[in-house]
Amino acid sequence: MEIVTATAEHWTTIAQIATLSWQTGYAGILSDQQIDFMLNKAYVEQDFEGATALGNTFFLIKDEEKEAGFITLLSQEDRLRIEKLYLLPSVQGKGLGKTLIDFAAEHALNNGIDVLELNVNRGNKHAYAFYIKQGFVVTETVDIPYFDYVLDDYVMQKRLRK
Repeated sequence: MEIVTATAEHWTTIAQIATLSWQTGYAGILSDQQIDFMLNKAYVEQDFEGATALGNTFFLIKDEEKEAGFITLLSQEDRLRIEKLYLLPSVQGKGLGKTLIDFAAEHALNNGIDVLELNVNRGNKHAYAFYIKQGFVVTETVDIPYFDYVLDDYVMQKRLRK
């Protein structure tokens, strides 16, 4: 496994991974219309440029030298936010998600940050269980208006130092 910093040239790959992951991971949780809307809103080239301009950094994880997933990190004053973490459905269960969480934790600690934070859809039981297994706890329940939709999320945190 290898983790590399993604650049604009990787955007098509990131969008493809997100599409496959969303179509599998959110089927039965979100409507097809909402999945399409979210993908078209968040995975166009302007989003990559806008996200990086706001301080987000994208990283790709490779499995057997093929791009298999990505994570997006955003440093804030007292926490490192995992803004996105998606894997191809074909590699889930191989430890790549844990590797990305460990990578984020190392990145945080190297920058003097001892809290990881993320949002997870309350209906996504698989992702929720994964984050619990990684040591995250729910700190808040939020309903975020987003255009014609409401993002019903848990905010989860993981303390890296006691």
